[in-house]
Amino acid sequence: MTATATSADTSPRLRPQTVPQGWGPRLVRLVPAGVAALSGVLLYLSFPPRPLWWLALPALAVLGWVLHGRGWKAALGHGYLFGLGFLLPLLVWTGVEVGPGPWLALVAVEAVFLALAGVGVAAVSRLPAWPVWAAAVWIAGEAVRARVPFRGFPWGKIAFGQADGIFLPLAAVGGTPVLGFGVALCGFGLYEVVRQAVAGRRAGAVRRSAAAAAMLSVAVPVAGAAAARSLVSDAAENGTATVALVQGNVPRAGLDFNAQRRAVLDYHARETERLAAQVAAGKVARPDFVLWPENSSDIDPFAHTDARYVIGRAAASAGVPISVGGVVERDGKLYNEQILWDPDKGPVDTYDKRQIQPFGEYLPLRSLLGAVNKDWTTMVRQDFTRGRDPGVFTVGGARIGLATCYEAAFDWAVRDTVTGGAQMISVPSNNATFDRSEMTYQQLAMSRVRAVEHSRTVTVPVTSGVSAIIMPDGRITQRTGMFVPGHLVQKVPLRSSKTPATQLGVLPEAALVLLAAGGLGWAIGSGLRGRRTGGA
Repeated sequence: MTATATSADTSPRLRPQTVPQGWGPRLVRLVPAGVAALSGVLLYLSFPPRPLWWLALPALAVLGWVLHGRGWKAALGHGYLFGLGFLLPLLVWTGVEVGPGPWLALVAVEAVFLALAGVGVAAVSRLPAWPVWAAAVWIAGEAVRARVPFRGFPWGKIAFGQADGIFLPLAAVGGTPVLGFGVALCGFGLYEVVRQAVAGRRAGAVRRSAAAAAMLSVAVPVAGAAAARSLVSDAAENGTATVALVQGNVPRAGLDFNAQRRAVLDYHARETERLAAQVAAGKVARPDFVLWPENSSDIDPFAHTDARYVIGRAAASAGVPISVGGVVERDGKLYNEQILWDPDKGPVDTYDKRQIQPFGEYLPLRSLLGAVNKDWTTMVRQDFTRGRDPGVFTVGGARIGLATCYEAAFDWAVRDTVTGGAQMISVPSNNATFDRSEMTYQQLAMSRVRAVEHSRTVTVPVTSGVSAIIMPDGRITQRTGMFVPGHLVQKVPLRSSKTPATQLGVLPEAALVLLAAGGLGWAIGSGLRGRRTGGA
């Protein structure tokens, strides 16, 4: 026996004496950390352009397993790793043109919110019916992230990955918070079903109340989404409008597309004239109005006669009003502006973008960043100014709500166009700075969710694609390719009825935040009582 042991110890393949004691337990402790990161990647894979919406359920179920019963330190770390696994690939497009620094910094900050949500999920995981509390905590985390810092960054809300999913009708009930809550509840409930089944097998009996609560956590969101389908309709309530979207394209992708601003304007005017020629030839229907993208005229047409002439000529060729995306300076202030251009009267109405993009359209902490690296401040030489009022253009019998590009991610910025009377919504965008990344598909999915949320047709004219027409039920009926000129023409329904989500506004989100606060208060109180009892 001794000789055999000695022989085994000196074997070049085994050598157990070279392995430090305690590695086994350490490796076991690392497993949840790795699983947390992988579950974040799984959630990322549920987002567009992939139609794998259902992957959100196992992603959240696995996260529930990782966080269940954990202390706050472990939950914080695992939640942060989940955030990195999710956000690093989801937001990689933010570094396409500016390098990895801004991308990594953004992810590092945003993952903190997911880490804190993970702590909350772990805290409520000891409560009865914990998936309900956990889902509410998750939505509360999204609510905070949509507001701070720098007025928020809602990208990566669970709801925005569900445009192809069975839960989408929940958006009409209570907007993105209720849609996200339903998915989170079902995902956490899925893990609880498995946990109860395993515990029951080990104990030889199943706790009926706990098992029933787990099953309801899965069944109720699915049943609720099925019931909410009655709220989804693409029927015309106020007649129809024939809309044309123009995608002029840009000479080349990247940040320097702005240096080609005259070419971009000419491209959109040329494509509009091509559309007019097809209308004259009877190949497409005559539109009631034409929608150009954001930044289609970065030459201020109020200050430059050449830009005014090009836009006026395009409007005259179309014979109908054009909504032009311009960059306008007034009183020394810069605005990202939509301009309604009548073929006879010229500019008749404007809308100034209200939710402007930090580090893209204005530079927070400019003096601090300049002290660190002067080159950073040159990327945004002059800050844009926020608009104040919702944008609704009236063209003939149609009222068009406007949410410019980045604004589509914010609940309030879309809703108040509908409460302001919009019968359809337009989301003029410019994604040329992000090349062929997934960003444009992620943003397009947001517009699909907004269509169902407010039961409105949503049009998405984009400088370089993908431009699309979306029905009130979330279906894309026409779309363009990327980095090609083109136009879309279609008769779309105009609607004036309001969904529960439109009527309730922020109330469902507020209710879920209060539910989360109640669960966290209960969990903290139970923990304190348990410590006192243990100490006694």
